[in-house]
Amino acid sequence: QVQLVESGGGLVQAGGSLRLSCAASGIIFSSSNMDWYRQAPGKQRELVAGITRGGRVNYNDSVKGRFTISRDNAKNTVYLQMNSLKPEDTAVYYCKSTTVYGLASWGQGTQVTVSS
Repeated sequence: QVQLVESGGGLVQAGGSLRLSCAASGIIFSSSNMDWYRQAPGKQRELVAGITRGGRVNYNDSVKGRFTISRDNAKNTVYLQMNSLKPEDTAVYYCKSTTVYGLASWGQGTQVTVSS
C-alpha cells in the first residue's frame, strides 16, 4: 500500500520561506519519479516541480529561481524548498509518485497560505 505523507505547510508572510516534505512508503522510492503539484481555490491542479529517479529536475515557470526540489533516497523523502513566497503561491500542495510501471499515487496535501 502506497503512502505519501506531506508536511511543512503553514501560514507565512510574503517574502518568507517554507520547506515541504513528502515521506513515501510502499514504493521503491529510488526508482520512482516524484512531483509536487498545487491547487488553488477555483483553479486546476498544476505541476510545480518534478524530480526524476535520475535526479533531473523541472519547474513551473512561475516558481523558477524561487523553489527547489530535492530528494533523499535514504530517507524515502522528497522536499520542496520554497523561498520568496508570494500570495499567488497560496494553495494546497500535493506530492505525487510515479513508479517505473507508470503507477501514480498522491498524498493528502498540505496547505500553504502566503499573506500579503
